[in-house]
Amino acid sequence: MSAQIGKITQIIGPVLDVSFNTEDGLPQILDALEVTKEDGTVVILECQQHIGEDTVRTIAMDASDGLTRGMEVRSTGSPILMPVGDQVNGRLFNVVGDPIDGIGATDKTGGYAIHREAPRFEDLSTSSEVLYTGIKVIDLIEPYSKGGKIGLFGGAGVGKTVLIQ
Repeated sequence: MSAQIGKITQIIGPVLDVSFNTEDGLPQILDALEVTKEDGTVVILECQQHIGEDTVRTIAMDASDGLTRGMEVRSTGSPILMPVGDQVNGRLFNVVGDPIDGIGATDKTGGYAIHREAPRFEDLSTSSEVLYTGIKVIDLIEPYSKGGKIGLFGGAGVGKTVLIQ
């Protein structure tokens, strides 16, 4: 955690202005900031703009209901990170990288920032690999290519949603 601690000075919908002590400096653009509501939930803010010498304009990544002027805001010292690796396979995440599927927490150590350069063309794999669904009929008759786009066609109630879960 970074030592930068500020206070909310203005709230306009999802846009919040946060003032920091000038001695500590300002968070970098795209850095994540955390503010804890009175009910204990943490709202992540993303620094978007430096305004003057002591204020940053941020955007809330969740509802700003319950936030008030004067609340304490802490800088994380890093951008919003998404977990990577085998731990994310088959999981559902919100915009700040927290799992929302109820299975449990993930480790964001070594995670990727949500704002980063696209991989170079040379780093992309062009090999065709089969995505095994575990459903024998699909894997045998119409195997899906891993990393590609898939169109699922079918009538109501045949299980299209079950396939993507």
